[in-house]
Amino acid sequence: MRRRLARSDRRLRGSDAAGAPRQQGVRVQSAGCQYVTCCSKHWPCLFPQHGPGKKHDREIALEPWQRRIVDAHPWEFIRGLIHSDGCRITNWTTRLVAGETKRYEYPRYFFTNKSSDIMRLFTDTLDAVGVDWKQPNSRNISVAKKASVALLDAHVGPKY
Repeated sequence: MRRRLARSDRRLRGSDAAGAPRQQGVRVQSAGCQYVTCCSKHWPCLFPQHGPGKKHDREIALEPWQRRIVDAHPWEFIRGLIHSDGCRITNWTTRLVAGETKRYEYPRYFFTNKSSDIMRLFTDTLDAVGVDWKQPNSRNISVAKKASVALLDAHVGPKY
């Protein structure tokens, strides 16, 4: 099985400690990160989530060692999920104020995924770090409160 992992430069060395296969890997520099490519038949043992079939049709659960890492580094987990399946946008609305229509703009984050298990992992982690969120439909999570957007801005950063 071949895996291509994108890791930020400062976290690249941690892959050895996480129990990655000891095969020789290839590192490719990219803007803001390095891609690490390694072939091993042991990847499915380390990441059982990468099984056959569509991820929204099968259970996605963290192994105990993965849960410990997410608990210790929740912002990195949130950042990875938003960078892969989310976005930060400027939303707008209009209101009638003193008989005049005014347009208001505000930032918000969206996370979209078909897998209810991945949605739960995301929202549980948001709860753990104190980010308020809403689920407008079965596939989306929205973060729009000013304080929560500010927290995400401080910890997530732009996509590259």
